[in-house]
Amino acid sequence: MSKSTADLKSIAASGGGMVIDARKYSTADLKSIAASASGKGSRVFVNHADTKSTADLKSIAASGGGSVVFDLS
Repeated sequence: MSKSTADLKSIAASGGGMVIDARKYSTADLKSIAASASGKGSRVFVNHADTKSTADLKSIAASGGGSVVFDLS
């Protein structure tokens, strides 16, 4: 069962880490989740990151302030 973006933001803001499928969320959603994780000690692992452009990944990474890890394999 997929969680809503609001649910994931709340979890990340509470310090919870997660693995997210980039195919299921927009770049804007991933940016807001990453921003919620920033500074909270949370890690957001983004699978299928190769489905997003380099510009999108840079934007998501910047929003996360070091909390985002992309799977580009």
